[in-house]
Amino acid sequence: MGALNVLIAVCLTYVAMLFVVAFMAERAALRGRTTWLRSPLVYTLSLSIYCTAWTFYGAVGNAARSGMEFVTIYIGPTLVMLGWWWGLRKLVRVGRTQRITSIADLISSRYGKSPLLAVFVTMIAVIGTTPYIALQLQSVTLSFASFARIDPQAVQLADSDATALWVAAGLALFTVLFGTRNLDANERHHGVVMAIALEAVVKLFALVAVGVFVVWGLGGGVSETLARIDASDIGTWQVDNGRWTALILLSAAAFLTLPRMFQVLVVENEDENHLRTASWAFPTYLMIMSLFVVPIAVVGLDVMPEGANPDQFVLTVPLSQGQQSLAMLSFLGGFSSATSMVIVAAIALSTMVSNHIVMPIWLKIAKGGAVISGDVRSVVLVSRRFSIAGVLALGYAYYRFSGGGAALTSIGLISFAGVAQFLPALMGGIFWRGSNHTGALAGMLVGFLIWAYSLLLPSFGPGVFLPAGLLEHGPFGIGWLKPQALFGIEGIDPVVHTVLWSMSLNTGAFVLFSILSFPQPMERLQGAQFVNVFQHSGNPQGWSGGLAQAEDLMVMAQRILGPDEAQALFQRAAVEQGLGGYLPDPTPDFLQKLERELSGSVGAATAHAMVSQIMGRATVSVEDLLAVADETAQMMEYSSQLEAKSAELTRTARQLRAANEKLTQISLQKDAFLSQISHELRTPMTSIRAFSEILRDGDDLDQGLLAKYSDIIHQEAIRLTRLLDDLLDLSVLENGQVSLNIREGSLQDLINQALASTGAENSGLRIRRIGISDDIVMETDLDRLAQVFINLIANAQKYCDAQDPELTIRVIERDNYLIVDFVDNGSGIPAQAQDMVFEKFSRVSDHKAAGGAGLGLAICREIMLRLGGAIAYLPGQGGAAFRVSLPAKLKLAAQ
Repeated sequence: MGALNVLIAVCLTYVAMLFVVAFMAERAALRGRTTWLRSPLVYTLSLSIYCTAWTFYGAVGNAARSGMEFVTIYIGPTLVMLGWWWGLRKLVRVGRTQRITSIADLISSRYGKSPLLAVFVTMIAVIGTTPYIALQLQSVTLSFASFARIDPQAVQLADSDATALWVAAGLALFTVLFGTRNLDANERHHGVVMAIALEAVVKLFALVAVGVFVVWGLGGGVSETLARIDASDIGTWQVDNGRWTALILLSAAAFLTLPRMFQVLVVENEDENHLRTASWAFPTYLMIMSLFVVPIAVVGLDVMPEGANPDQFVLTVPLSQGQQSLAMLSFLGGFSSATSMVIVAAIALSTMVSNHIVMPIWLKIAKGGAVISGDVRSVVLVSRRFSIAGVLALGYAYYRFSGGGAALTSIGLISFAGVAQFLPALMGGIFWRGSNHTGALAGMLVGFLIWAYSLLLPSFGPGVFLPAGLLEHGPFGIGWLKPQALFGIEGIDPVVHTVLWSMSLNTGAFVLFSILSFPQPMERLQGAQFVNVFQHSGNPQGWSGGLAQAEDLMVMAQRILGPDEAQALFQRAAVEQGLGGYLPDPTPDFLQKLERELSGSVGAATAHAMVSQIMGRATVSVEDLLAVADETAQMMEYSSQLEAKSAELTRTARQLRAANEKLTQISLQKDAFLSQISHELRTPMTSIRAFSEILRDGDDLDQGLLAKYSDIIHQEAIRLTRLLDDLLDLSVLENGQVSLNIREGSLQDLINQALASTGAENSGLRIRRIGISDDIVMETDLDRLAQVFINLIANAQKYCDAQDPELTIRVIERDNYLIVDFVDNGSGIPAQAQDMVFEKFSRVSDHKAAGGAGLGLAICREIMLRLGGAIAYLPGQGGAAFRVSLPAKLKLAAQ
């Protein structure tokens, strides 16, 4: 018997063994013996469908072509599993509480149970997975061809297309037999899962066996193999940061969004605690799978003839050394990698097609809808079986059209980039309540179109779907629209290019349209259930049961769930309601439970449509309305907070503008002050110098001129001394270096002293006293306070422009504060200058008219701060008005 015949016999035996394992697992599940079927180990091994022919064969080919780049396809899933507590746990909890049957079901359920969104996700999933199915068919076909080449008795497999067709047909048959035995897609396919777990062990054992043979049988041991690796180009560590980042992102995204991965991660999960074991066990599995990739690639390049396909080194290296048994084991490993992926992908996609495309169409065209006679179960099962055949037919068609000559890794990356378009809507849906149906649809549509235009269609080659001229020059000669050089970015890897534009624009459109549009009430309720899934465990949909007929619900349930299961469900509900028979009242709680059960068979969106059709209408429950009201109140409160923040920002901006204007005025006044001070200092100094020179040189001056000039010198010296004293006094006060002389004194005496010092009463300024008496005794620095009073009275003398000038001094005792107001009857200080009167550089009037350097009020402000009081300008008093207040210790003189 030739090698190829033996291989076919071994292959058929292996498939028969898988049938037996799957059948026994199904029987055990029916008998309730599922303890070992639902173990964390089986769940972890089921995740191995990530390791398809791409990783079994293609990883070695990738290493031979690109060095260590192959590790990126393992890093992404490893990071996802290590962070299982953050993301995977939430996905699994959502899947169990919402009875999710597929990734399309989850996304559509999150965004208001939208049928349109479910159809769109299904279409993307089918199109995105098709290249990956073609990859598996190509790997199996190449494996058969490798054995045929060494078998002189075998007819050469010149028609590889026929081989791929037979493989696709066999996989379709196995998937139909064991993937559609149970209608409830939310229940685990125990037979299929056990077959996958067995295949996981086979492919791991096969790859390790080949690796051991290569290292110790051909490489001469570990040290010599490592030396070979160091001497080869593969041993050179080269990292293309952009491509590595893109591949890690793609592999992580695909691990979550590939329909087959979602099927085993979420739908087939029985216990979210299994993730705890898988979080370390699955990365360990990946590490072992990658352990011998580089040695096989390096030795394969050494021992195989030039031009040999490195994707087949795992198989052809043992064959070249006469190790046919090892080669057959390797073939079984690759066959297991390919078949497990195709089987689960076909199950997942057929469920999506049946639930979200076939069933909604059937409900539309069937007269009577959900309550007509006939068996809905048969419609669902037939649609799933035809869907499985259709999915595999699409994979075979892609294999034929693409020519089957591309490297396995390049085909796999096309699928990864396609299904990665689900990631923004998927993760945004479980973490962001503000995301909605419009944003999810817009994001996925933009991402899908860019992926199809820039990566999928060009993969068929020029002239198949896209003309060669368009690929080279862009549509209508527009260079920046070339499929692999969008927006003028050229010279980068096609995969990196597609990931960059599709994911960034997908995410941008998702966020933008979610912000610009408002979610419907159902979306908001579903959003609360998904985002806060650990706080909510009930079904988010509420029903009003007044119009439903229990008989119609029973008919529908029997045709979907089966007579036994439906009758048991209705009887339990009737018992719980205290009724006899099989027909419970269609209460909101029962209708919620019924929809939840139906969603496990036909999906949440379809179940919702079927119940809605029978009900005639659907409403939300009181609890749901309260949830919406609560959310609305929160949004209104948040809006109110935003308005308050906006008002606060407006006030702050206004204050900043005022401060800026004040600083501008201070700056201008500082310049004027410096100019004025220069003038004030120069004027007396000039006079002193001039008249002192006259006195020095004028020997014949008479006594009258001598006395006059000496008096001028004396007055200018006093003026100069006063100016310098003011500057020094202000500096001492600002630096806090002043020493206060605290003592007791009468307020009336202090005011009289200030009036006498200014000579105000003899200058034509009429003084009015209000509330001044001998009873008030203060304990403060009387000299400093007198300095303040003197300055304010002197200002009234200088600046009051009334024809009959008058100054009112009013004393008020209020809350242990002594308040003294100085109000004249002049025109007062202009409004624009009132905020500046206490600045040390401020000048309100012409200094020539008033005299002095304008430091008086600045000194007064600093004095009052040191005395623990304050001085302020009082607007609206008819003239200039200043208020002096300080917390003086007061006591009556009579006491």
